[in-house]
Amino acid sequence: MRTTYDVIIAGAGSMGMSAGYYLAQRNLHVLLIDRFDPPHTSGSHNGDTRLIRHAYPGSLTYTEMALRSDQLWTELEEASGETLLVRSGVLNLGSEELSMIGEKKKRAQQFGLDVELVSAADISVRWPGIALPAGYAGVYERNAGYLFSEACVRAYRQQALALGAELLPNTAVTGIQAGTDGSVSVQTSSGTFSAKKAVVSLGAWFGGLEGLPPLPIRPVRKAVGWFEAPEALYDVAHFPGFTITDTSGAGFYGFPSVDGSGVKIGRHDRGQDWAPGQPFEPFGHYPEDEAELRAGLEALFPQAAGRLLRGAVCKYEFTPDEDFIIDLHPQNRNIVIAGGFSGHGFKFASAVGEIAADLLTEGRSRFDLSPFSLGRFGSL
Repeated sequence: MRTTYDVIIAGAGSMGMSAGYYLAQRNLHVLLIDRFDPPHTSGSHNGDTRLIRHAYPGSLTYTEMALRSDQLWTELEEASGETLLVRSGVLNLGSEELSMIGEKKKRAQQFGLDVELVSAADISVRWPGIALPAGYAGVYERNAGYLFSEACVRAYRQQALALGAELLPNTAVTGIQAGTDGSVSVQTSSGTFSAKKAVVSLGAWFGGLEGLPPLPIRPVRKAVGWFEAPEALYDVAHFPGFTITDTSGAGFYGFPSVDGSGVKIGRHDRGQDWAPGQPFEPFGHYPEDEAELRAGLEALFPQAAGRLLRGAVCKYEFTPDEDFIIDLHPQNRNIVIAGGFSGHGFKFASAVGEIAADLLTEGRSRFDLSPFSLGRFGSL
């Protein structure tokens, strides 16, 4: 195996594997390194599905990136021949008092998106499996849906390798150093490799890596569960993906039943802090793994709170403001740092990979990346 490349990607999960593909497309010699064998169950992409929606509150960059990501996922489907994106629609539920309702409508108008405000009364007619409390409403994104997350990572892997990229699985990255000639040296459990440039997308394993600034990324263990539910109400043919936000700050997200899988639900807030080297407990280790998810269903989808069919755990990597980190290393402009995707990043993985490739090959991105800069955290 060679030891010198044009680009090394440290962390070949969703963002890293995407970056590997878009860099290999540009005829660069790429080495992807991952401590596991992606796709796998030890990172942030496991659990079958992730929502993709377009009308994002906050920075305009999110909606712009979501639309570009959607286009790139469609292109990946065509290149791979795999079904990766299902347009089930996504229904965003919350109190009418929340700014989320108005902000999503504003984004839809700005970008010409097919988004509809839906009253509680209309929701109960169109989706009788939903029982909203007084004062709630919904924003329905008709062209949104969900991605098969592990299949997406697998497709990027296959396409990147077909273009000549190399993958070094089951290998931990232990350090990254800048050479005096501007090169990058990457130390791993399988030896040292060098490249002209690098992408660092280590997910929950950023902490303590030599050669990086101390990034404010907090890994969190998250549980998701699939619950038995009447197919006539909750099957993907007639039930959308969903998000739930209440005035207390609690947030849930979920998916219709796909091929009899049951309704899948996860909680965006809370979870257990985790750090590399600590045990990563399986689903059910904590009583709240099932109890919190069941309570979320019982509150709005009572008929979906049936028998637990399956549980899983994955990782979030929170930044303090829950915005991403996509920036160049402050001391080495040949290194792109991509992390802290805070539980809402997977849908953007295709665009993030393209952004990393653009930054390394063109020195710029089509997007305003200032919301994701390292500088917002002060001196690192």
